[in-house]
Amino acid sequence: MAHKTVLLQEAIDGLEIKNGDIFVDGTLGGGGHFEEVAKRFGDAVVMIGIDLDPSAIIRTKERTLSYNLKTHYVQDSFRNLGSVLDTLKIPRVDKILLDIGLSSNQFEESGRGFSFQKDEPLQMTFKKDLTEEDLTAREIVNTWDLENISTILKGYGEEQFAWKIAKAIVARREEKPIETTFELVEIIKLATPKWYHARRIHPATKTFQALRITVNDEIESLKEGIRVGFERLNRGGRIAVISFHSIEDRAVKQFFKGLTTKGEATLVNKKPIIPNDEEVAENPRSRSAKLRIIEKL
Repeated sequence: MAHKTVLLQEAIDGLEIKNGDIFVDGTLGGGGHFEEVAKRFGDAVVMIGIDLDPSAIIRTKERTLSYNLKTHYVQDSFRNLGSVLDTLKIPRVDKILLDIGLSSNQFEESGRGFSFQKDEPLQMTFKKDLTEEDLTAREIVNTWDLENISTILKGYGEEQFAWKIAKAIVARREEKPIETTFELVEIIKLATPKWYHARRIHPATKTFQALRITVNDEIESLKEGIRVGFERLNRGGRIAVISFHSIEDRAVKQFFKGLTTKGEATLVNKKPIIPNDEEVAENPRSRSAKLRIIEKL
C-alpha cells in the first residue's frame, strides 16, 4: 500500500509558512509533508528534514528530486533538535512539523516487526543498525517481568486485557523465547476472548503499539522534541503536531496548555483538527489523527 500523508493541506496551511522561513520536518516518514512544502515554496524557504529511520530520508530525497531546494537532511531523533540545529549552525527556526504516526512504508517494508500482519523479527525500533544497548520488543517480551509488561500494555496501549496478555507472554517464554511477530500475535489471541477478535481493531493492535512506544521512548521523545522546538522557535513561529492516539494527543495538549497558561504562546486551533469523512474513507489509518498547532508570542 502506498503511503498516504495524513492532514496534508491542513498541517501546511496551518503553519502559515512564508518566504524566507526556516522549516523543520522532525519526522519525515513517507515524505509527504516535506514534498508539499517543497512544491509550494521551492528554494524560498530553508528546509530541514529529520528522521531516525534512514529509509525515510532516502524516500523523501527521491520524492523531492525535481525541486530546486535549500535542504538539510539529518538522521536523528527529533528529540535531539537542539544539537541538530547547533551542528547546522542555525540558532532559530520559524516553523516545525511533527507527524508522530508510522508511515505505511515503515509498517509494511521495514522488516523490523512493526506490523502484526507480517511474520518478522520482534525489533520494533526505528533504528536500522542496532547495538547491544538498544532496546527491542524481543527483549521486553522475553526478559521483563510480568508487572512491567502489564504496565506498558495498559499505560501505552490502553489494553484492557493487559494482565492476561502479559501472563500469557511470560508463560510462553518459559517454553521457548518469543522471536517473531506471528508468535506474539498467537499468544495475544489465545489470551483474549473470542469477541475481542471480531472487532474492527485487530486484537494485537494495542499490544504492538505499547511495545513500539516503549522501544522507541516515543512519549518522552515527543515531549522533549516539542520543548526544544519551542525554545528554538522565533517569535511568531509555529509548531504543528499530528498525533494518532490519545496518549500522544494528551501529552501535546498538556504541553501546549502549559505554554498558553504562562502567556508564552497561543493556540492556533482551539480544538484539534481531524480528518474529514472523505480522507478517512480514502485512508482508514487517518481516522484517529489529531492536529494541534501553537504560535509563539
